[in-house]
Amino acid sequence: MEKFEKLSIVIPVFNEEKTINLILDKIISVKLIGGIKKEIIIVDDYSTDKSELVIKAYIKSHDEIDIRYFKLNKNSGKGAALRHGFQNSTGQYLIIQDADLEYDPKEYNDLIKPVLDGFADVVYGSRFMGGNPHRILFFWHTVGNKFLTNLSNLFTNLNLTDMETCYKLFKSEIIKSIELKENRFGFEPEITAKISRVKNIRIYEVGISYYGRTYEEGKKIGWRDGFRAIWCILKYNVFN
Repeated sequence: MEKFEKLSIVIPVFNEEKTINLILDKIISVKLIGGIKKEIIIVDDYSTDKSELVIKAYIKSHDEIDIRYFKLNKNSGKGAALRHGFQNSTGQYLIIQDADLEYDPKEYNDLIKPVLDGFADVVYGSRFMGGNPHRILFFWHTVGNKFLTNLSNLFTNLNLTDMETCYKLFKSEIIKSIELKENRFGFEPEITAKISRVKNIRIYEVGISYYGRTYEEGKKIGWRDGFRAIWCILKYNVFN
């Protein structure tokens, strides 16, 4: 058994004025197993909508909750926002939470359980395993995700089913010891490649639900990010 006191929830934000309050409500409503406390770290990637005003108003009206807000001085990408959040986290473990509503914070406990049971240092939440609800969207996105995961596995010798998932839970001392460079969506293959080389690391995967968005609803990742992911898989596994 392994116990820890605090989970840092790192939320990169870019133009999420419509959803940020809703996801924060969901996070606050979750009671973590083992009496674990929550620290919410919001990193605003220089949003051009009213995200900053909405977030600051939310924090002011929930001053009893441990929420910290940071804003980057220019739009730098999801990877850059996550690095900033990791550096400012104080929990023994941390998890990544997108600011949209595609992933359900109620499933934090599913990712925490392998840690508390003494099995895992890192836990990925897979959209492609388990019996949880999944919105049916975008055939070619699914094909692309599975291709990228399998290509990554080929070099890392892991057997992940969802390398590109948002839900990744890390032991903080491990993630903070790794030098991360990717500023945008290349973060996913980069961190996967680098944690796979950590000696004696224990990586687990659990099934999660997925409530995907359409582009009209605000989805941001596109085909160019897929090509960047291929390059990052090669860069951090072959050329690094």
